[in-house]
Amino acid sequence: MSDILELFLGLILGAIAMYWVFSFFRKKRSKELTEHQSAILLDKIKSVCKLITVEGDFAEIYRYENTKERFLSLVSSKKKALIIINAKAHIGFDLKKLQMYADNDKKRIILTNFPQPEILSISPELQFYDIQNGLFNTFTPTDLTSLNMEAKQHIRDKIPQSGLMDTANKEALEAVLLIEKIVETIGWKLDYSALEMNNRKKQIMEK
Repeated sequence: MSDILELFLGLILGAIAMYWVFSFFRKKRSKELTEHQSAILLDKIKSVCKLITVEGDFAEIYRYENTKERFLSLVSSKKKALIIINAKAHIGFDLKKLQMYADNDKKRIILTNFPQPEILSISPELQFYDIQNGLFNTFTPTDLTSLNMEAKQHIRDKIPQSGLMDTANKEALEAVLLIEKIVETIGWKLDYSALEMNNRKKQIMEK
């Protein structure tokens, strides 16, 4: 009778031990899977990289003049041109600058800081009019490269006055909602309450 009891107790203890081992490995596997999911999700969000939210068109007239002096500044030669700059400027957010972390237990991505809008690209097209070369100061292919850079800087200087940055700031919520959609694709939640708190603090400080 005692042998049967010992066998019965052994089977019970064995079953408990097997259940414990199975539960341990299942929890470990679930934790590893969750951590893997969060790592992939964070990479997926940041892989979007630069998110364009506003596009601006610029048409500017740019007068270019360059003077060279020779013979101890006794003789000068001027080249000049009238340039029409048609450019597209893209304003948006560099998502690599997002500050966020994963709460694996609650399957949440917590967004603590969102980047400021910035100029992501400027694509100018130059049309030259009234080109005048000097005697020993003429336009060269190097000048075209230099003028292209000057045109970009000219447009860059105009952007703060254009209101594009303010428009992009208003589009920030749309960018956050896009991230929320990405997070929801694997059944997680995006927590951006920290952004709302920071925004309220900013509004109070500006009053």
